[in-house]
Amino acid sequence: MSAAPATHSRDEVTEDAFLGGALNILQLRSGYRAGLDAVMLAAAVPADAHVPLRVLDVGAGVGTAGLCLARRVPFAQVVLLEKEPQLAALAAENIVRNDLAARVRVVAGVIGGGATDWRALGIIEESFGHVIANPPFHDTDAGTLPPDALKAGAHAMPGGELEAWARFMARMTAPGGEATMIHKADALARVLAVFEPRFGALRILPLHPRLGAPAHRVLVQGVKGSRGPLQLLPGLVLHAEGNAFTPAAQDILRAGAPLPMLG
Repeated sequence: MSAAPATHSRDEVTEDAFLGGALNILQLRSGYRAGLDAVMLAAAVPADAHVPLRVLDVGAGVGTAGLCLARRVPFAQVVLLEKEPQLAALAAENIVRNDLAARVRVVAGVIGGGATDWRALGIIEESFGHVIANPPFHDTDAGTLPPDALKAGAHAMPGGELEAWARFMARMTAPGGEATMIHKADALARVLAVFEPRFGALRILPLHPRLGAPAHRVLVQGVKGSRGPLQLLPGLVLHAEGNAFTPAAQDILRAGAPLPMLG
């Protein structure tokens, strides 16, 4: 079902600027909070002004990644899919407050189910040119979960569920379309294991916190139906001396520049 905007008190939410203030996002004060990962995921989606772009943001939370993409790409049509009603309601509010209701909508639903169920929600299999996801990074069986239920659900999921996310992403991606996932660098083997049976021409972009430091995030992008070879792209360094962002990272985070995913 489509989610309706909800009203929240100032004590429950914060208002955070993204893309140098071009986008303002309401987020829950306590719970999972979107940040750099969402912006990088949005920036990884290539766009050609001559080709219509339909994008599905799986596990969209309050909509940060999908809305960053919609702001950067003025011809993109975006669907935000979120299972938690409270987050879906905030996503709907963020769509309206950023004047993007003509091109972005939110659907409250869970991964799985049959084609009929999704059609009833206006989501058609193999109809999206690009599907993006920022899934929970941690295994629910590997450690103590945060006491906040929404935060716990955003941070962790059962170990085998990454396969379900990739399967769903492939179901929704049009033939020849692309899918992109951001994850921890040490989960790269698991991401490739679930992507390789479904997507080809895989591109891996490491994100390094500082020059000379190991990557802490990876973006993995592939083409449905392709048999192209895997490419390991030059990594992006996020921070220079101190806590300042590098010029390349600044262009993405503040000015909405795209990432060089070679799509």
